[in-house]
Amino acid sequence: MADTARPLAVVTGASSGIGLELAKVAAGEGYDLVIAADEPDIEGAAEKLRLKGATVDAITVDLSDVEGAEKFCKFIADKGKPVDILLANAGRGLGKGFLDQDLNEALHVVDTSITGTIALIHKIGNEMRARDEGRILITGSIAGFIPGTYQAVYNGTKAFLNSFSFALREELEDTGVTVSCLMPGATDTRFFECAQMWHGPDSTP
Repeated sequence: MADTARPLAVVTGASSGIGLELAKVAAGEGYDLVIAADEPDIEGAAEKLRLKGATVDAITVDLSDVEGAEKFCKFIADKGKPVDILLANAGRGLGKGFLDQDLNEALHVVDTSITGTIALIHKIGNEMRARDEGRILITGSIAGFIPGTYQAVYNGTKAFLNSFSFALREELEDTGVTVSCLMPGATDTRFFECAQMWHGPDSTP
């Protein structure tokens, strides 16, 4: 039988960077965790989080489409506990000028940051609303307020997430579900290296 004494936090994009730090905070606050990323490093992250005394279940899953979000939701449901906090942090960046980018890679940025995120929030948010309790944190960015030369698609996805967060918060204001938007600035993580987001089309880190 599942241990229902500890509340459950779900964190996407938790293999490194901001997502891993959010998961560490949740574990330190007494939450058990279900974490996901689209890379095998998620298993190493799970081991680090277990050192904080949390029960941690990890899955490598591509959250860039509805099918991936549904697979992840089934993985969560199999734990037999309601989601108390959803930390929707999965995202992807991509450098270079837009016309120089591979279109499929650019669309993958959009799908990871937007399509998969709102599919996951739609499912878990409905469950929270039915219980009249729960918290959702969406990782937006101050980049969503800035036209992003050489990272136009990434900044555009963050503009969507910022706006979506504010709207969803208003829609749920008369319920027990809260919605917050995390808006970090540039943060020293592997993100920029992985996204090849430097200062111009020919520059190096």
